Amino acid sequence: MYVSNPHEQEQRLATEPIGKLMLKMAVPSVAAQVINMLYNIVDRIYIGHIPEIGNVALTGVGVTFPILMIISAFAAFAGQGGAPFASIQLGAGRRKEAEEILGNSLMMLLSFAVVLTVFFQLYKEPILYAFGASDDTIGYAMDYIGIYLIGTIFVLLALGLNTFITAQGKSLIAMLSVLIGAVLNIVLDPIFIFGFGMGVRGAAIATILSQAVSACWVVGFLISPRSGLRIEKSTIKLKWAVIGRISSLGIAPFIMQSTEGLVTVVLNSGMQTYGGDLYVGSITIMQSIMQMITMPVMGITQGTQPIMSYNYGAKNYKRVRETFQKLLVVIMTFTTVSTLLVAIFPTLWARIFTSDGELIALVGKVMPIFFAGIWVFGAQMTCQSTFVALGQAKISLFLALLRKIVLLIPLALVLPKLMGDVMGIYIAEPIADILAASTTTILFFVMRKKLLPVEETKQ
Repeated sequence: MYVSNPHEQEQRLATEPIGKLMLKMAVPSVAAQVINMLYNIVDRIYIGHIPEIGNVALTGVGVTFPILMIISAFAAFAGQGGAPFASIQLGAGRRKEAEEILGNSLMMLLSFAVVLTVFFQLYKEPILYAFGASDDTIGYAMDYIGIYLIGTIFVLLALGLNTFITAQGKSLIAMLSVLIGAVLNIVLDPIFIFGFGMGVRGAAIATILSQAVSACWVVGFLISPRSGLRIEKSTIKLKWAVIGRISSLGIAPFIMQSTEGLVTVVLNSGMQTYGGDLYVGSITIMQSIMQMITMPVMGITQGTQPIMSYNYGAKNYKRVRETFQKLLVVIMTFTTVSTLLVAIFPTLWARIFTSDGELIALVGKVMPIFFAGIWVFGAQMTCQSTFVALGQAKISLFLALLRKIVLLIPLALVLPKLMGDVMGIYIAEPIADILAASTTTILFFVMRKKLLPVEETKQ
């Protein structure tokens, strides 16, 4: 149900008790992230259980993951770069400037859609081979990504603009925009994959149709009177100063997501070199499970960011500090419990994606090692998302580069050579997680007093 006053939820960001407000904001945001995750996870579950070809088809679709992440990264560049700034402007009472940020983010997303669609359609085959495809899996990868790319514009609009709904404090509506598409995807997947016998192509068709519906919902809301931030003709004009601000903050989430694709390339290539298709399949499964952990974490942090951004813009630093403290406890509890569940029941998780005994046994062996550092990931995400919420672009960029580019990728390249074994790749992940989380947490607490002074300008 929509509230009569489109600005009412914004006002709650400044007045409602933090715990209650975080629950209202984070639960729909977590649901949205989990539901969004289902777009890819459900595809993989169905594909992995296609009779006779399921394992090979799953591996083929797995090597398309970096392309999917790159597309999502461009959505994050414009959306997660613009939405915190828009929320800060709302907190400072500058609604027109906030809507200019929305308009420029929309133009950026449309431009990205054209360039990404053309580029990947032209060069998808050599890119997929570079990402770890083999002669046995390339056909499935080409079938899936060739269709998926047709819906690039829908993916960008649905993901990129939905953050501006959350920025207004309307996280429930943002969740519904994702829920509509995800439910449709879950329904359409078995129809196209098994009913029409289309295999991986059917999974891709189901996905783009679902994303199209989500995109229409998001755009429809943002042009309606129910939205506190609206897409207007007068604000859909490129302003380089505005684009610069969006880009300065958007580069961090962009690197976080795009490098996830780069990490997949490095891991897949290493697995192919030192192990083969079976080991590539293990990474596909474990990265899917990693998404099942990190997506709720991202949902909690993204749902909480508008609280911090709005109050930071209003110079109400006490509420920002209180929000951070509660967020840290929630996230650390979640990641610690997740680590225990993965370590204790690894084969149970593997069976969600495959019925192949050899692949299940491999995942059961390596998963406790691969996920050994994920419990400290909570501290990193809490501190890093707070830097983004406060508009700290340079620090956010450094931290985005640290875990994957500075630590994980070099470790994944060097350790298997030093050890002469594929296990070096699995071990690289927890080492990078622990080092990155330690650095991020120390940096945040060193800078906290400067960013959030104890003196209040608003009580």
